[in-house]
Amino acid sequence: MATVAAPPIAKIRNYIDGQWQNPPAGEWLEVTNPATGEALARVPLSPASAVDQAVEAAAAAYPAWRRTPPENRIQPLFKLKELLEKNLHELAAMVTKENGKTLVEAEGELRRTIENVEVACGIPMMMQGYNLEDVASGIDEMMIRQPLGVVAAITPFNFPAMVPFWFLPYAIACGNTFILKPSERVPLAVARIFELLEEARVPRGVVNLVHGSKAAVDALLDHPKVRAISFVGSTPVARYVYARAGASGKRAQCQGGAKNHVIVLPDADMKMATQIITDSAFGCAGQRCLAVSVAVTVGDAQKTFADSICEAASALRVGNGLEKGIQMGPVISPESKKRVQSMIDQGHGEGAKVLVDGRGAKIEGGERGNFLTPTILDDLPPESRLADTEIFGPVLTLIHAPDLDRALAFLLRSSYGNQASLFTSSGAAARRFRYEAPAGNIGINIGVAAPMAYFPFSGWKDSFFGVEHGQGRDAVEFYTEKKVVIERWAAEHSRKF
Repeated sequence: MATVAAPPIAKIRNYIDGQWQNPPAGEWLEVTNPATGEALARVPLSPASAVDQAVEAAAAAYPAWRRTPPENRIQPLFKLKELLEKNLHELAAMVTKENGKTLVEAEGELRRTIENVEVACGIPMMMQGYNLEDVASGIDEMMIRQPLGVVAAITPFNFPAMVPFWFLPYAIACGNTFILKPSERVPLAVARIFELLEEARVPRGVVNLVHGSKAAVDALLDHPKVRAISFVGSTPVARYVYARAGASGKRAQCQGGAKNHVIVLPDADMKMATQIITDSAFGCAGQRCLAVSVAVTVGDAQKTFADSICEAASALRVGNGLEKGIQMGPVISPESKKRVQSMIDQGHGEGAKVLVDGRGAKIEGGERGNFLTPTILDDLPPESRLADTEIFGPVLTLIHAPDLDRALAFLLRSSYGNQASLFTSSGAAARRFRYEAPAGNIGINIGVAAPMAYFPFSGWKDSFFGVEHGQGRDAVEFYTEKKVVIERWAAEHSRKF
């Protein structure tokens, strides 16, 4: 039988100054499907010279773009929304192939992406300042907002389409020019989105795409013409980015890791709580910064919830996210799978009971994939390092408390503060939790407290470094500078006209 040579693997290119191009030099990284191990593409690990080229293109485009009226700046975003809607299913399939999440989860991510474009289209109102006549006799004062200049974002693998759009549409609608350095693990969907930006007729140099790893990140952090940096990733890297950006005089917003707690009270609707917490802990294979990773059962909720969550976790269908009926996909890489398994081993070795074990998962057709199935650990010792470590995989830890006071103490002890949730039917307990829980995103009978695009994606403690968050009004504050103008005109001059 004759054999046919496999087609060459596509090379992902940078997008700089309105042109698709390979970097001048550098290594290439193979991008693989985490469910099958199939090679999807090669992505460049661009050197600093490619970053410099993108920054110079953005700087050259900035003067004309900031002078473009806001009403005109948002017109390409209206067109982009239409194109994203038209290509949603294609983009979702790309996200599933490169990230591993299910097609339903990927489509939900694209909906959130579009939502941010919609909100940014309100910039003519959101960017307005304010004024006051006669702050003193004959003197008027006003505050206006002006764009910063060249800004950049460094985004993670877990939401390839959505997270860049916490930043991009707001930045350019405010009049800045923009450079995106996405995760080198998931370049496909974002490259396609930049083709749509080109089709939407965003002017040359206003948006730029540079693929790479640490060398590209450092080049952005150090470049004197980059005014602001947005970052989402792990806490150690967020701390590094924030410090290095600050040393270069840049403003920065750096979203870090998480160890999200949910408290389940005895009066909770246990069926609803189980369903929602199962989706939160194991959706996207636990690779969400808002995934519940610790469930604190209070009093009599302990036995009921443990039984129901174990049953629900064991019933989840795990496999290739493109297949119908699959509820959870693989983790992103073999290294991630190995790391998560070692953490489960560690917890078990320290005395935790493995109620549901996802190690050694056998997935039909997924022998080359990075599959784990849901895992539930019970009675993890409080002194275990794992109790405060972000696992970022499909692992839920159960701990128990006699009352709400003790349950809240677990949250107060954590160094993270991204999300906290409570399941209850008590309004008084819910109000107390909302008031006292030390986290930036709070859910009441909600498992993934993901803010809508017109609210900031908040985060406290080691989950966030900065002042203004992504999305909504915070994005406008971050991407603009306030200028106060005080005016006085001599009265006798006005009488001449």
